[in-house]
Amino acid sequence: MHANSYVAPTMEEKPVESSIRSKLLQALHPVHLEVHNESSLHAVPKGSETHFKVVIASQRFAGMPLLQRHRLVNEILQAELAGPVHAISIQAKTPQQWEENPNVSRSPACLGGSKHDPHMGQAGRPCF
Repeated sequence: MHANSYVAPTMEEKPVESSIRSKLLQALHPVHLEVHNESSLHAVPKGSETHFKVVIASQRFAGMPLLQRHRLVNEILQAELAGPVHAISIQAKTPQQWEENPNVSRSPACLGGSKHDPHMGQAGRPCF
């Protein structure tokens, strides 16, 4: 895969999701980027932007250990992580790694939060 495989945003995209996508595109020039709002899988109010998964392939990650890649993404998104974003899952690969294995791992089930709160999300999968 030599062409960029940027996943276009949906019409329902929200401001935090847009900010995450924009900052990562600008800072890392990825050949592949997916930003998934997974808030609906957690016990948060409907329409929340608190839990995200980022799948990104960038040449900037070449030669970096996985922990350093995650730190770089966290640094780029520090304003979001200090504010509305409670949790972020990051899958950071080089373009070569993405080409060899474009699989995206499934996010783990959420185990925290208050599953009995009627104002929160799915009762069986609470998290904050």
